[in-house]
Amino acid sequence: MGRVTGIGGIFIKAQDPVMLRDWYKQHLGVDVQAWGGTSFRWEDSSGNPTSETTAWMTGDFTQSSASFNVNYRVSDLQALLAALR
Repeated sequence: MGRVTGIGGIFIKAQDPVMLRDWYKQHLGVDVQAWGGTSFRWEDSSGNPTSETTAWMTGDFTQSSASFNVNYRVSDLQALLAALR
C-alpha cells in the first residue's frame, strides 16, 4: 500500500501576506519568493533526489473557509486511495 512520504505543499491564508512572509524568513529561515512560495529539495535519506507523487488539491482554495491546506507526497497514490476507500 502507498504511504505518505512527505509534504508536497502547505498553503496558508494570511490577512497580511507581507508580514507573514517576513516572519517566516526572520524566525524560520524560509525565504518566501515574490510568487508567494518557496521550494524545498525532495531527497531520500541518502540525499538523492526522489520522484514521488504530489497530490494537488483541485478547485479554488480561496473559496474554502479553511485557513490552510496541506498536500501530501505519497509513494503509490492509487494504492493509497484504494486502501482508504
